[in-house]
Amino acid sequence: MPAQTLRHRPAAVAGQFYASDPQELRAQIRGWLGCAAQPAIGSSPKLLIVPHAGYSYSGAIAAKAYELLASCRPRIRRVILLGPAHRVAVKGIAIPTADAFDTPLGVVPLDRVALNLNADLPQVIANDLAHLHEHALEVQLPFLQEGLENFSLVPLVVGFATPDEVAEVLERLWGGEETLIVISTDLSHFLSYEQAVKRDQRTLQKLMSLDAAIVPEEACGATPVNGALKAAARHGLKAELLARCNSGDVTGDHARVVGYAALAFWSDSRLGIKDFTPGQESAEVDADSEVLGRALLARARNVIARRLGYPLLEEPHHPDLHLPGASFVTLHHEGRLRGCIGRLEAGDHTLEMDVRDNALRAAFQDPRFKPVSNHEWPHINLEVSLLESPQALKFESEHHALAQLTAGLDGVIFSWRHHQSTFLPQVWEQLPTVGAFMAALKRKAGLPESFWADDVQLACYRVRVFREFESADALMSQCLSRPEIA
Repeated sequence: MPAQTLRHRPAAVAGQFYASDPQELRAQIRGWLGCAAQPAIGSSPKLLIVPHAGYSYSGAIAAKAYELLASCRPRIRRVILLGPAHRVAVKGIAIPTADAFDTPLGVVPLDRVALNLNADLPQVIANDLAHLHEHALEVQLPFLQEGLENFSLVPLVVGFATPDEVAEVLERLWGGEETLIVISTDLSHFLSYEQAVKRDQRTLQKLMSLDAAIVPEEACGATPVNGALKAAARHGLKAELLARCNSGDVTGDHARVVGYAALAFWSDSRLGIKDFTPGQESAEVDADSEVLGRALLARARNVIARRLGYPLLEEPHHPDLHLPGASFVTLHHEGRLRGCIGRLEAGDHTLEMDVRDNALRAAFQDPRFKPVSNHEWPHINLEVSLLESPQALKFESEHHALAQLTAGLDGVIFSWRHHQSTFLPQVWEQLPTVGAFMAALKRKAGLPESFWADDVQLACYRVRVFREFESADALMSQCLSRPEIA
């Protein structure tokens, strides 16, 4: 008997929402996904929220979510993909009868077993017409094809359904690390730029707090989003905002814009879970350090986000926050320093006050940089360093002083009369020798590299460092046309 012919849903919006040429499409996606170094994280994001406009508008934003899959791509074998119905009225949640979806990059097989698993639910219906021309799901497929290895797809077009009905389907399909859930939605539609920014900020606050009360005016995929948020809350997921913008940021037309954002949801939030104390990078982090790291990073991020009008993160409590403490807050943008300010010794203020104040000053008052702008903020990551009390060095010469420094571990304070400078221990990563380290420290103090005097004073200190994982700038392409804006 001849082999059964697979029924394929052909690509419907290739050449409009994204490139139809495979080489051009693959090069564009790989360019976006290759913009940032990929962290070797231990867990996979369980849930992604990504936009579905044309790639020239929101492709770079969506890529910020898909680039997270690089370190876990061998483990993900199934993708549950949900999006709203744009072209066909759907009562319930539509599943296709096809066996595969096609894109210019090849064939994506459907998981018929998983699709049939929900066929007995009254809200689930077979409806190929709902899928035939739906772009919300299709535009995600090339990203998944490039971001993952071998995976099967469970595509769901959500129409008139309740969030609880969506959550019920997701519970049946939840699975383990092998299953990734992707929700396709844009944010506000066709408001002025200023109105859109304000509305999207409120929507993102809801998303970050898993508030399943999103309305269609806030996100076209409100129903699948709300169902996913309900399921995420039940499973204890934590949200992370990866990137946001609107079409006005791309086109320059601020009259009627559409909002976009990328978010990831984790069973263990990436924020603050790594204690990068120099010399102990491979050590396991105890629970107390993890909570402290989350508490410090959340407060540093929130005080800047509040100034810029962005949503805020939950701020865990830790008893050390109310004790005196000295800290530095460092900002990085595309792996480059974007600001760093702190105090060398604890005063009469609490650690919480110190971190919040240093975060604000690092973002807006570091004389080496312009104040952080609203648009670049989603792409900046933070680092908080807790300083031990500095210890003065005793030495007879510069050579004797350098011999006492431990590369990679010691932060150093250089003082001579009214000249002073300091480098945190992290600077050893760029200046690995004591000679280069000291020469740069002198330059920072406004002195020649060869300078030395008998009354030079040096002090050393150690730090505990808590870092967020790296994030890269979202790259925006020049728009080509308006139809695929949403």
